[in-house]
Amino acid sequence: SHDLVFTPLPIKEGDKAYIDSFNSDTQKDSERQDNLTELTHTFMLPTVFLALILTRCLTKGNCISYDELKDLKIEFAINLYRHASEAENRTNLVISPASVAISLEMLQFGAQGNTFTELHNALGYNIHDQDVQDMLHEVYKGAADSGQGAVAQLACSLFVHTGVQLSPRFAAHATHWANSSLQQADFTNPNQTAAQIQGWITSNLADGDVHGVPSEGAASPLSRVAVVSTMYFKSTWLKKFSFTNTQVLPFTVAEGSTLKVPTMHHTAEVNYGQFQTTTQDAFSVVELPYLGEKLSMFIVLPSHKRTPLSQIETHLSAKTIALWSSSLKRTKMDIFLPRFSIQSLFDLKTVFSALGIRDAFDPITANFKGISDQAGLYISEAIHEAKIEVTEDGTKASGATAMVLLKRSRTPIFKADRPFTFFLRQANTGSVLFIGRVTNPS
Repeated sequence: SHDLVFTPLPIKEGDKAYIDSFNSDTQKDSERQDNLTELTHTFMLPTVFLALILTRCLTKGNCISYDELKDLKIEFAINLYRHASEAENRTNLVISPASVAISLEMLQFGAQGNTFTELHNALGYNIHDQDVQDMLHEVYKGAADSGQGAVAQLACSLFVHTGVQLSPRFAAHATHWANSSLQQADFTNPNQTAAQIQGWITSNLADGDVHGVPSEGAASPLSRVAVVSTMYFKSTWLKKFSFTNTQVLPFTVAEGSTLKVPTMHHTAEVNYGQFQTTTQDAFSVVELPYLGEKLSMFIVLPSHKRTPLSQIETHLSAKTIALWSSSLKRTKMDIFLPRFSIQSLFDLKTVFSALGIRDAFDPITANFKGISDQAGLYISEAIHEAKIEVTEDGTKASGATAMVLLKRSRTPIFKADRPFTFFLRQANTGSVLFIGRVTNPS
């Protein structure tokens, strides 16, 4: 295999034809319809696109490779999850890194100075790099093609106070970036704006089953900009669990007490592996594919009930996830997995601060002159909503430490009867749509 490499191509200032081409609402609707049509295409990047980028990079050099960008997005997903876990101090947890990344990419389009630097450092890549844009457009274009009968919908919106004059250049980017949109809102009327934000969220969740987003906080009279992101996913297991096999079985929580929870069971050939960290903490990983096998749920389970889940999670990285994917072996085994449903509501300001994004939320230091020349523009709220439900039929969701592969000594049983980590990952890109943990299925 060969790395694909990319080189920045500057966007010319004052390219009126470029700006005007994105400024028409009519064209926007038409283009989104075209995108929906293109979702039937395979998720692999088109050969012509790859050849174009490869040729350009061989000529100019100093490019970021596709694999490097993929790893950066996985590292962002893990860092986001880690800080969300710490900041929220919650047990069960789910977050959609893919959705949150789109929010930060859109903000990066309008940020300048240190505000831009902080956003750049958190994501690890520069969204103004034209080749990065091209590659991400292809990834997002294919994101909804997650397999037979699957629905995957990323969405992000920037709610901007009425009267703020937006830069045409920023508006062009924001309204055509990965199902993003710009919405005018009257922040002097908090109740109306809260209802507007909630309405947008509901319209971007396929069956409207996620509610309770703290949109009231995003609609204070002092607000000028609020960024809201969602992700909805629904799919069916490649091999469904039978309802008749579901039993009430014990689940040991972190504190050591035991609960009785509905636990699904089936026997299937799956990708499975046993590992241990450098500190000798053993754990196992199983991959449960969805119909179409373009997307899978990975479950990471400590081998011993006395091993805290956090000791395994500290070793999560893009390299370890890549190692798991390449090391898992096809194995026939008994799978026991509790039903679970998790809903997480986030004000991401604390999480972003831990990621080094601070100026964006400070009315004095924020520099969003790329969004508008008007002074004092800053992000008042960053809201994220994610939900996941795992059942017998499938899943509904709305959101360089070395490892050693251990040999199996017997036919394995994968029994998730203690806290575990999970993530939903696309096979072709490695993109992490959701990541979370279950510590109490009830």
